[in-house]
Amino acid sequence: MNLIMDPHKLNIHLISDATGDTLTALARAAVAQFDEAQVSYHRWSLIRSRLQLHRVLEGIQAEPGPVLCSLVDDALRHELDDACARMGVPLQHVLDPLLEMLQAQFGSPVKHKPGRQYVLDADYFRRIDAMHFVISHDDGQANRGISEADVVLVGVSRSSKTPTCFYLANRGIKALNVPLVPNTPVPQELEHVSCPIIGLTIDPKSLIDIRRHRLKLIGTNEIFGRADSSDYVDYEAVEKELLWARRLCNERGWPAIDVTRRSIEETAATVLKLMDNWHNKRASAAQTPV
Repeated sequence: MNLIMDPHKLNIHLISDATGDTLTALARAAVAQFDEAQVSYHRWSLIRSRLQLHRVLEGIQAEPGPVLCSLVDDALRHELDDACARMGVPLQHVLDPLLEMLQAQFGSPVKHKPGRQYVLDADYFRRIDAMHFVISHDDGQANRGISEADVVLVGVSRSSKTPTCFYLANRGIKALNVPLVPNTPVPQELEHVSCPIIGLTIDPKSLIDIRRHRLKLIGTNEIFGRADSSDYVDYEAVEKELLWARRLCNERGWPAIDVTRRSIEETAATVLKLMDNWHNKRASAAQTPV
C-alpha cells in the first residue's frame, strides 16, 4: 500500500531505543533548512520490544509520514523495514553511515546494544553536580560558592543568564550567574574569581518584550505596579541600564555576548569558546618566561 502524503505538511516519526534526543535534534536541524515547513513530530522513545514496536507501527499507519530511526536491535530493525515498505513510507536509519565508518576505523564489530551512551559514569555525575550548583547559585544566590564555578555569567535582568547556565550544566559546566543592577555594587566576590566572567547583553526592544511577557506571567501589580510606568520596561531607562552594563563589562575586561538573535544553544556555544580562549591565554601566560 502506497500512502499519498502532502509534501508540504509532514508527519515525521522518530523511533529510538533510547531517549530520542539525537533524532529530535537531527530532525529539527534538517527541517529548519526548509521554508514554511509544516511538521508534526511523533516521538517514539525507549522502543526495545516487538510489542512496543507494534504500537509504533499502528501510529505510523494512523498518521503516515517519513520515519527516522536509531534502533540498533537487528530483529526490530528488520521488522520496521518490512512494515514501512508495506505502508510505502520512507525510512532512514540515521546511525548506519556513522557506524559503518567507525567500524571500519576501529576494526571491530558494532555491539548493537541500546542505550549504551547512557551510563552512570563520572561524566554523568559531573553533570548532576553542575545542575545542583546552578540551582543553588542562581541569580546571585550564595556568591560565597563562586570559587567553585567554571564560569560566571553577568547581565541585567532577563538577559537569558539562567537558561544558559542550565544548558551549560547539562554539559557538566558549573555556571554561576550574577545580576547587574544599576546603583547596586557589584559583588566583591567577582574581584577574586579564578574563572572567566562573561557578560550577556541584548537589544533594548527585545529585552522590554521579554520583561513585559514575564510581568504578565507573574502579575505586574505584585512587584512593579503598572508595567508601562515602570523603569523595568521603559525604553529610555532600559537603554541606559544596558549601556551601563556594557560599560561595566568593558571596564572590567569581561567579554560580552549579544544574545538578541541567539538561541540558548548558540549562546552557550559562544560561552564555551570564550572559556577556551580564557584558559588558553592563562596557559600561554604561565609558560611565558618572566
